[in-house]
Amino acid sequence: MSSTYLYGANVRANGIRQHYLRFGGKGRPLVLVPGITSPAVTWAFVAERLGRHFDTYVLDVRGRGLSETAPGMDYSLEACAADVGAFVQELGLADYFLVGHSMGARIGAIVAAHHANGLARLVMVDPPVSGPGRRPYPAKIDWYVDSIRLMREGNGWEKLKAFSPTWTEAQLRLRAEWLHTCDEEAIVCAYHAFGTHDMHADLPAIKVPALLMVAGKGGVIEPADIEEIKSLMPQLEVRIVPEAGHMIPWDDEEGFFKGFGAFLEVPV
Repeated sequence: MSSTYLYGANVRANGIRQHYLRFGGKGRPLVLVPGITSPAVTWAFVAERLGRHFDTYVLDVRGRGLSETAPGMDYSLEACAADVGAFVQELGLADYFLVGHSMGARIGAIVAAHHANGLARLVMVDPPVSGPGRRPYPAKIDWYVDSIRLMREGNGWEKLKAFSPTWTEAQLRLRAEWLHTCDEEAIVCAYHAFGTHDMHADLPAIKVPALLMVAGKGGVIEPADIEEIKSLMPQLEVRIVPEAGHMIPWDDEEGFFKGFGAFLEVPV
């Protein structure tokens, strides 16, 4: 099957340069927001498939990939959510789906609560449920910072084996190529926001249909968390990918796509 990749481009929205990759170009618009150290290109294999059915846009979140970064930039989750809201408005995307993974899911929840113009459906893929007075996010900040520094110094992909021992060589090579584009200040700010920003306060304001996809082996979301989120979002659907860790499409690609079920209105 031929590639659905169309092009990469930049747009000025919310006062910064935002870089994105576009796949498919036909059908309902779908915006994909990756996680804390995942530039857009690392999600291209997911976007390739989504591009068969949707006009798919994968964002480089500020401070990552080819999007703008600068010392002292506001890297808060709220600023990143405002970026998404401005991005879809600048490109004129209407009635769109938003899919966010991990940090991207936290950003997606803020978008749906506070920047929902044009949003039709929200998918939150294994978001950190940490926050004020809650148990901490299980991954440690050193995991992110140490790996970024190694790649910034120009070390080979083999150095990342210890960080992601189950990943294939191809997956590690791609991560190694792009990890140096993740600004350390941006990553530290986002990581700490997992513990200081109260995601659960945003959830009741989300009115669009929503899907929570949970990694069965991720250790990020527990059954009690699912029940609490459901109590705050009566419209929520929940799907568990039992054999996957937090990086769901890397661990179980088919399980990831199966996890959408009929939520995106067409099978993927």
